[in-house]
Amino acid sequence: MMRSRDIALAVLVMAVWGFNFIAIHVGLGHFPPLLFCALRFGLSAIPALFFVGRPQVAWRWVFAVALALGVVKFSLLFAGMAAGMPAGLSALVLQSQAFFTMIFAVLLLRERLSTRQVAGMVIAALGIALVAVRLGPDRPAHAFVLCIAAAAAWGVANIALRKAAAPDMLRFMVWVSAAAAPVLVVLSLLVEGPAADLAALQSIDVAGVGALVYIAFVSTLFGFGVWGSLIRQYGASTVAPFSMLVPFFAMGSGALVLGESLHATDILGGATVLFGVLFGTLPRRGRAGEGGPIHQAARSV
Repeated sequence: MMRSRDIALAVLVMAVWGFNFIAIHVGLGHFPPLLFCALRFGLSAIPALFFVGRPQVAWRWVFAVALALGVVKFSLLFAGMAAGMPAGLSALVLQSQAFFTMIFAVLLLRERLSTRQVAGMVIAALGIALVAVRLGPDRPAHAFVLCIAAAAAWGVANIALRKAAAPDMLRFMVWVSAAAAPVLVVLSLLVEGPAADLAALQSIDVAGVGALVYIAFVSTLFGFGVWGSLIRQYGASTVAPFSMLVPFFAMGSGALVLGESLHATDILGGATVLFGVLFGTLPRRGRAGEGGPIHQAARSV
């Protein structure tokens, strides 16, 4: 049973990660998506590397997660938001990663899905379909597809995270950040161009610095530090369900801070997605020690 203080800490981390999507939105107004990713992971890694030891897992898992999560997932997410996907809905759509995690667990780990897990996947897919009903000028279809693709990359990363089984998630994520940052720098120079990158860096202002500081230090280092500590103390199956709060904080802060509109289909679709994810991944009563593949993997934003 979690102590009240630790429950409050878990909820605080979810609020931090929910507001992270607002920081991403602000940062994308100052930096090209790939450069923003590179700066985020570089800032997260460089100071922390002097205070953490080796990642405690095989290097192949560090590079696998860096590629799937750091490079592919976040590049697609940032590109989708830059293309017009609202911050709050981006957080919600990303929860379809649970769907992809289960699919990849079957394909790559030869796991067998229970009827309950399949039903949860179907329910979550219906919720995403409800969100897609209102695709239009304010939420372009291609931006939506980029966020779905980011969720799929997150699913691959979750499988790699499960195989890595890092005993210290904060230390592991510092090394993942260090491995992802150089790749993202090269991709930014190739895709976005040196001129665009230089112009963004030369015109950086307080808001841009604030967004970078928030996602690098508050969301990544503080968030993962607390999250990893809670998982080590209580176990993933107890702590992981708190991550379902992230879309609510993201959508709420998106509406309050950015003035993003929430429609009935968004609310109904969001509730359906989260219900489907919880239904398919939470252990049944009397089997509290079990859980689907999503509970064996760490969450990240």
